[in-house]
Amino acid sequence: QVQLVESGGGLVQTGGSLRLSCTASGRTFSSNVMGWFRQAPGKEREFVAAISRRGGSTYYADSVKGRFTISRDNAKNTGNLQMTSLKPEDTAVYYCAAQNGGNYASARSYDYWGQGTQVTVSS
Repeated sequence: QVQLVESGGGLVQTGGSLRLSCTASGRTFSSNVMGWFRQAPGKEREFVAAISRRGGSTYYADSVKGRFTISRDNAKNTGNLQMTSLKPEDTAVYYCAAQNGGNYASARSYDYWGQGTQVTVSS
């Protein structure tokens, strides 16, 4: 089992930045691919970014490419999502997730989820 806790959400103006963190506990975090997803009211949960087990490969949704950066520190069992140039359409609850394997962009492939953190971007 892996327990995940997100932090760092909040309210920011358009064009601003936020850094989300995900702290993992339980089994070895480095054995999992880590991803970030988001869910806006009335919408399905969508893929944002993912990072491979050792951090050598990263993947992004087209909507955030060039603005968001995913990273991880396996020694500290943490992952981060640096978000810049935020837009109102980025407003959502952001979830950290970990998977043992599968499609990194599919929520159904993830085995462990955090409780989510709210990000609100005002116009």
